Amino acid sequence: MRRIGLVLVIVSLISITLTFFVLMGVTPIAPDGPVAQVAMVINGVLVAILLLLIGLEFAALLQARRRGRAAARLHGRIVTLFSVVAAVPAVLVAILATITLDRGLDRWFEDRTRLIIDNALTVAQAYLQEHARVLRGDLIAMANDIDRAKAVYDFEPTRFDSFFQTQTTLRALGGAYLMKPDGTVITRVVVNPDVEVILPPVEAFGQAAAGEPVLIAPGVSNLVGGVMKLSAYDDMYLYVTRAMDKRVVDYMRLAEDGASQYGRMEQSRFGVQVAFALVYTGVTLVLLLSSIWIGFGFANQLVSPIRRLIGAADQVSKGNLYVQVETDKSAGDLANLGTTFNNMTAQLRGQRDALLAANDQIDRRRRFTEAVLSGVTAGVIGIDDTGRITLVNRSALSLLDVSESALLDEPVGRVVPELASVVEDVLARADDRMAETQVSLHRHGRERSVNVRVTSEQSTRSEHGFVITLDDITDLVTAQRTSAWADVARRIAHEIKNPLTPIQLSAERIRRRYGKTIVDDDRTVFDQCIDTIIRQVGDIGRMVDEFSSFARMPKPTMSTSDLRTTVREAAFLQSVANPDISIRTDLPETAVKVRFDQRLVGQALTNVIKNATESVLAVPADSGSKGRIDVTVHQDGERIAIEVVDNGIGLPVENRQRLLEPYMTTREKGTGLGLAIVKKIMEEHGGGIELLDAPVRDESVGGGRGAMVRLTMVRNTADLPSDTGEASVTPETVATDGV
Repeated sequence: MRRIGLVLVIVSLISITLTFFVLMGVTPIAPDGPVAQVAMVINGVLVAILLLLIGLEFAALLQARRRGRAAARLHGRIVTLFSVVAAVPAVLVAILATITLDRGLDRWFEDRTRLIIDNALTVAQAYLQEHARVLRGDLIAMANDIDRAKAVYDFEPTRFDSFFQTQTTLRALGGAYLMKPDGTVITRVVVNPDVEVILPPVEAFGQAAAGEPVLIAPGVSNLVGGVMKLSAYDDMYLYVTRAMDKRVVDYMRLAEDGASQYGRMEQSRFGVQVAFALVYTGVTLVLLLSSIWIGFGFANQLVSPIRRLIGAADQVSKGNLYVQVETDKSAGDLANLGTTFNNMTAQLRGQRDALLAANDQIDRRRRFTEAVLSGVTAGVIGIDDTGRITLVNRSALSLLDVSESALLDEPVGRVVPELASVVEDVLARADDRMAETQVSLHRHGRERSVNVRVTSEQSTRSEHGFVITLDDITDLVTAQRTSAWADVARRIAHEIKNPLTPIQLSAERIRRRYGKTIVDDDRTVFDQCIDTIIRQVGDIGRMVDEFSSFARMPKPTMSTSDLRTTVREAAFLQSVANPDISIRTDLPETAVKVRFDQRLVGQALTNVIKNATESVLAVPADSGSKGRIDVTVHQDGERIAIEVVDNGIGLPVENRQRLLEPYMTTREKGTGLGLAIVKKIMEEHGGGIELLDAPVRDESVGGGRGAMVRLTMVRNTADLPSDTGEASVTPETVATDGV
């Protein structure tokens, strides 16, 4: 097949060479029509055979591409390149041949003849345009004069007709008409009655409706017309005509006919050129197809080593670095390329093994770091050298009460304003010293004390990040303060309680010993003083009992009971004591079985409800809203929440959490132990207490103010750690003074 194709290419090249010389007239054979047809047939047959052979090659190439064979596209590009290289000279030859043929045709079609005809037609059209410009000026001037004569038209029709005829005569017009758009003639003046004036077409009125004059070229007659809309008249148009010299019109038509005939004669030369053009096309095709066939042969030799290299590279891309390319020294530079490729794959194998080992080590360290950050209780925030957050663990998200997407890539000073000052200070310093401080975080009405520590990453680069550690020390601070106050309470109770009994006994003894000797006028004052001493001693004794109760809380006695009963009893007692306040309970329909100390929980609940009643009573009487307290019990899995919501004066915003500390109160006569005792009771039951703002409700019931106290406890306290502290004597009464 290859040899047959090579022989056919040689025959085709000889054929087109002979054809070219015959057409150029350098051979004894005359290049007439029959000779051109014979040449076209011979070259056509050769082209058809070449097309068949090339088609078979293209089919093989397409099949290789469908199978995904390497270098199939490169094969096609090389063949295309050969085709382009061969086609350019062939096209140039065809263009030169066409120019030669065009120059050799009849001198009728030389440029001078064409120029004479075109100039004659141009002169005639220029004369017509000049005549039209003069008519346009007269049409505009006459239309303006007629617009100014609108009053004459309306009141003196006879005088207007004379004026209209004078305008026509003075401007040397052949005729003038006042018309409607539908063709109705209002008035007209015709200078020469023998001349037949053709009225304007309907389209002319539509074009003149915009106010611009519209000119009408001469048709079958020698008249030039113009139409213009009159602005002073209601939907009326002026139409004028002027006759041109009949000889000029005839000459212009003759020039147009001559130009048209010349064009038709010029087109007739195409028939003569077709045969030669087909021969030239055949020559071009033979050159192109021969080049394509040669390109296929060259591409096969060039693509074979490249195909092997591409296949090996594809294997490397899939991860096989052990592939080797077969090299043939006769391939020259391509063989060197294969050797270089084999050396490259060997180096890649060594580098990949080293990278995999390093990546495994980094991955193990990353998983270890993530496990450490996820397990630590402290919040960890990573920031870059500009203060933007790059890393945050779950403890930090829980402490800040935000989502991870809201923190990442954001300035820490904007999303966590409490940390702005310490971060700015660290970023402004040039050293790597650690910064530590304490801040208060306020989230949804809750205040947390957090210890903040900022350290720098150990990096040798000038740009390095920082790590912010957040330790929630709220419970630690509260426990320290509670422990300190408990110690103070024990000491105060011990120091004060010792002299109380002697004072009370001494006062009673004075009454018995000297009460009879005092005259009646002084006896009343004497008894009042003794009673005051005894009463004040009793008050001091009860205060000491409160100190003792806080310092040595009794060990709770746990039993499983229905929590709803305790809540109802506490709410009922306060509703009886405060009939002017609406105290409502919202309890589950089913029993809430909880393991708890009924007396201590009832005590804590009574304290909280009493605080709510005092907050409601502190609202001015002219507020217009009735006092209301809602007590609700919620179940959330193994936790129980008791919410007491009032519409009283509410809780302070600043230092709200400190109300849970001992001796912190906003009441004038309060000792500040009520909420502290409630907190200790709820902690004994595995829960706690939260001080929040009341949810928004209807303004008629004080929805714009108030407080909500949430008491939480676990359903089953059997798994709670036992209290190893010393049990104390149960106090007679727990103070319920509140905040």
